[in-house]
Amino acid sequence: MAREFSRARRVGQELQKEIAMILQREIKDDRLKLVTVSGVDLSKDLSTAKVFVTFLENDPAKITEGMKVLKDASGFIRTLVGKAMRLRVTPELRFAYDQSLVEGVRISTLVSSTIAEDKRRIQESGRSGEEQAQDQEQEQDQEKKD
Repeated sequence: MAREFSRARRVGQELQKEIAMILQREIKDDRLKLVTVSGVDLSKDLSTAKVFVTFLENDPAKITEGMKVLKDASGFIRTLVGKAMRLRVTPELRFAYDQSLVEGVRISTLVSSTIAEDKRRIQESGRSGEEQAQDQEQEQDQEKKD
């Protein structure tokens, strides 16, 4: 019977927590103040870990510089992870920038602005939203008949 959560996934979750605490408490570099660990993909043999990080600042220059600092500090972070977690082999850490948070905020902003624009148009036309919805349904029914 297959397990619901693989060992690699469980170790990856623990590794994510540990790296986040190390970045918060142990790394004293100002360029890594606003960094979060958004996920960890661990290989099945637990030898390599791809660590996804997000910077709360959206400045490309600071993101590039922060990624360079993380790459340079990966050996030190790996040593601290090895001391904190009891693993036969401490995984090699490869840091990758995760844009999902930035994309999520961008999409959320687009949705909010579209909703606000629709409300403004409804108010300008002087008709209620229900009347417009009925008109749209009638237009769709007409198109289906044609």
